[in-house]
Amino acid sequence: MEISNYIQIKNKLPLDVNLLAVSKGFSSQEIRIINNEGQKDFGESRFQEANQKQLLLKDFKNIKWHFIGRVQSNKIRKIVQNFEYIHSVDSFEKLLKISQVSIEENKNPLIMLQVKLCDDPSKGGFNPKVLIEKWDQIQQFKSIKIKGLMTINPKGLSSKENIKLFKECRKLADSLKLHDCSMGMSGDWEEAVEAGSTWLRLGSIIFGNRSY
Repeated sequence: MEISNYIQIKNKLPLDVNLLAVSKGFSSQEIRIINNEGQKDFGESRFQEANQKQLLLKDFKNIKWHFIGRVQSNKIRKIVQNFEYIHSVDSFEKLLKISQVSIEENKNPLIMLQVKLCDDPSKGGFNPKVLIEKWDQIQQFKSIKIKGLMTINPKGLSSKENIKLFKECRKLADSLKLHDCSMGMSGDWEEAVEAGSTWLRLGSIIFGNRSY
């Protein structure tokens, strides 16, 4: 557990940049430790693992859970029931289903739409042109609140390339009048801050190495 790293990074961040502690692969005990340092937002990407931790930590009322993994259609109801934020909605069809389920469940999840800004077969996401074309329809969806965009840069980019892609995401969010950009992870968070990120998704840099 890299508590000193966590405190150091937290103190460096501008006031409008939020730190999302990516706790997938780490125990509920490690979440408790970092929660005691004032960390409220935690990100999980596997529903089963996340749900076990949520049950163990149900007395911790100040924790906000963010789903950051690929959204599978058959898990949408469980995700809507158990997460306040969903950072990884990567298609119009899934967003529509989340809206329908949210109405049925009387929930109002906060949504980040995942965008794909360059060719990367391992990543999903809205094509920016498709997102702009569908934007008027998306804004009509009920029981969800679109907070911003999310992106994951391909591995192995230079610092300059990372900044360029992050700035594209920021520009697209601004053009849609969205405040938030969920971008930047343990290896590229400084570039993301420079480009206008409002949510950093940090795991290993603050928790140490994962068990998987």
